[in-house]
Amino acid sequence: MQKALQYPGTSRVDHQLIAEMVEPGSRVLDVGCGDGALLQLLAETKNTDGRGVELSREKVNACVMRGLSVIQGDADRDLADYPDQAFDYAILSLTIQATRQPKTVLENLLRIGHRAIVSFPNFGHWRIRTELLLTGRMPRTRNLPEPWYTTADAHLCTIKDFVDLVALIDAEVEQAVAFNTSGQRLPIRKSISLQNLLGEKAVFLLRKRGAG
Repeated sequence: MQKALQYPGTSRVDHQLIAEMVEPGSRVLDVGCGDGALLQLLAETKNTDGRGVELSREKVNACVMRGLSVIQGDADRDLADYPDQAFDYAILSLTIQATRQPKTVLENLLRIGHRAIVSFPNFGHWRIRTELLLTGRMPRTRNLPEPWYTTADAHLCTIKDFVDLVALIDAEVEQAVAFNTSGQRLPIRKSISLQNLLGEKAVFLLRKRGAG
């Protein structure tokens, strides 16, 4: 297993992997951008022209204080207002599981961007399977620490589930990596079933089928 490249200023492995997938000088939309850490990382390491959308007003204000171009918005409601192919990449990092309509959100990402990058926690990881089997209760792990009644995660999925959704919306996977909390990566092309078992999170680079 390979380690993700280490970019300065970030400890999130999915941010590091996303930065590897983005071409220098690209136009980027980060949906659910949080405090803007990914946008800043991409600006500093890839010289991107970045924009962000974030639901939390407090986090929007924090992004603006950092000099980032971020507006308040809801991925479920507001992506439909963006024009087709307005960005090179539309990114959703550790957010799709918290949306109400993940299929529609993913379709919009692929319409807005020439490519979409999505990261998410993998509910098929062996620790989650084991805890559910042994306790009969919704698992709580390092990646899913909150109890079921407070978590924002409305649509948790496995890597296999996500691959099925990609096929359903007529998209294709250009690159996909599963990884664990120590940053070890497991390229999904080798075995989806194995990565579904061992990967704690995953990052997918997608495009519409037939797109150049």
